[in-house]
Amino acid sequence: MSRIAILGNAGGGKSTLARKLGERRAIPHFEIDGLLWREGWIPTPIETYIEQHELILSSEDWVLDGLGHKDSIPARIDRATEIILIDMPLWMHFWLAAERQIAWQSGKLEHAPGGLSAMPPTRDLFRTIWDIEQDWMPGIRRLCAEAHDAGKTLTRIGSVDELDAFAQKLK
Repeated sequence: MSRIAILGNAGGGKSTLARKLGERRAIPHFEIDGLLWREGWIPTPIETYIEQHELILSSEDWVLDGLGHKDSIPARIDRATEIILIDMPLWMHFWLAAERQIAWQSGKLEHAPGGLSAMPPTRDLFRTIWDIEQDWMPGIRRLCAEAHDAGKTLTRIGSVDELDAFAQKLK
């Protein structure tokens, strides 16, 4: 039984890491952006999101990356057997998100968030990154620390070098 929650702000490499973990450990990978958004960055109805999220959480094995609705994060942390918190400096999330936007625009993005074809507006993406850092991350850090104190495995990744080193260990 392996249930891995990967949390962190946009652009930090959560989905790439989750895909690798899912492949390496032979467990299903689910991307929160795929639950949260429909094509054109239209929000999925909350009832549908909750139903899909609960269905994933109820299964025995999963890698689930992303934030989703704020109220769904504590249940994910509670059910997870392992938590990975990608918690890089804010400027790095902006940088990596900008690189992803450029790759997307130039047709070189291998895996689009949530499998969506339309690129999110950069201004909206950057506003979200800022808001998540200011309003959500303090609480997420606290929830992760509490889960760790309660005995859950927590890996905190604070840089691209740490992310690369963690991913290298998976190969």
